[in-house]
Amino acid sequence: MKYYLAIDIGASSGRHIVAHIENGKMITEEIYRFQNGPEEQTAYDNKTHLTWDAERLFEEILNGLKKAKELGKTPVSVGVDTWGVDYALLGEDGKAVGGVYCYRDSRTEETIPQVHKIIPFEELYERTGIQFASFNTIYQLMHEKQTGRMDKAKFMLNLPDYFHYRLTGVKMQEYTMATTTGMVNAKTHTWDEEIIEKLGYKKELFGTLAKPGTLVGEFTDEIEKIVGYKAKVILPATHDTASAVLAAPLSAQTPYISSGTWSLLGVEQNVVHNSVEAREAGYSNEGSLNNTFRLQINIMGLWMIQQVRHELDDKYSFPELADMARANPVDYEINVNDQKFLAPKSMIDAIEESVGKKLPIGEMAYVIYNNLAKYYDYSLKALESVTGEKYETLNIIGGGSKNALLNELTKKYTGKQIITGPAEGTAIGNLMMQMVGLGDLSSVQEGRTLVKNSFDIEEV
Repeated sequence: MKYYLAIDIGASSGRHIVAHIENGKMITEEIYRFQNGPEEQTAYDNKTHLTWDAERLFEEILNGLKKAKELGKTPVSVGVDTWGVDYALLGEDGKAVGGVYCYRDSRTEETIPQVHKIIPFEELYERTGIQFASFNTIYQLMHEKQTGRMDKAKFMLNLPDYFHYRLTGVKMQEYTMATTTGMVNAKTHTWDEEIIEKLGYKKELFGTLAKPGTLVGEFTDEIEKIVGYKAKVILPATHDTASAVLAAPLSAQTPYISSGTWSLLGVEQNVVHNSVEAREAGYSNEGSLNNTFRLQINIMGLWMIQQVRHELDDKYSFPELADMARANPVDYEINVNDQKFLAPKSMIDAIEESVGKKLPIGEMAYVIYNNLAKYYDYSLKALESVTGEKYETLNIIGGGSKNALLNELTKKYTGKQIITGPAEGTAIGNLMMQMVGLGDLSSVQEGRTLVKNSFDIEEV
């Protein structure tokens, strides 16, 4: 049996999912799972910042790789995907200089106006098609320049690229992830040298961009000794949303919500939409296969309920919180995309402050789900205005697609046909690109047909 392994790392957890093709279906199995989350640590500038423990994450990657062999499911190929924008800086010796900052850290509050003073955001958007977000890599790197860490760096690798490098010794920057930095030109699909030069960033940090399906290399001898085998590393679409959208089983040009810690609502497009209307509507043009774009908007997503649950010491499961919400419908309005919800000291306090009163847990959960669904409707209407299209169907993929209440509320507000699944869309898209890269699938189109035949796709 020929096995493939997707390592899908999210902001709250990571998972190793192994797959093979049998009787015309992709058979997947989660073989390893681990927790993740930002930590407050003293960082390179000797100040306390939110960071990721990249070394622990890499140890977990190796643990899952060893698990595959223990189960007798040694993969021929491996690929890592994560959230966007975050990165490691490598020094002359090929090792990381300092740690890895978390995108939710507040260090860009001072650098954002400094970047925009050099290049107004309107110009950045016109060049890259990437919407403003306080955590975009372009603003993070200004902090690196000012604290001197950039001076010691010879190369930048976004997190999946860094993990691929640790596995193979090969430095390769993947295209879909690179577009999340806000520094890739939407016309040339390469790093925008004018942006990099104007901001005074070191040009050597930015190499040639590689497309999903590209062979990175094989495990190094050192990794082989640790995990017990050699496997090829094939680039998936390393940005998790890009992988998830590749696995969306409906035809292209059907809007999607990749529902997880973040909710990403958008539609695949053949051309960039970098008009004033698209910019004012909050839409971003992130890279996809064959120089196409995912015209999409970031919505705060299930991060809010995740944080509420953590503050309650994880006393309730997510299904229990959804059941409590269903039993306590209320009509309090909040803007789920308000910056105050990005990284509050207390999510419960932030929500109650917005509502103006204390809330029982069930009501608080309903406020989150109900206002997420309302924001989906608002964003979908804006998407239709930007593209000039009227959409009848919305495909919800990712872990959040299992939330029946949120799906029902989304149908209620949007009036669209709601199709849900696959729940493990990101890992499936990751696996699909490995299969395409190895020649075991002829195309993404063939892969999407395989997904339709393999997983539960349901209508709400």
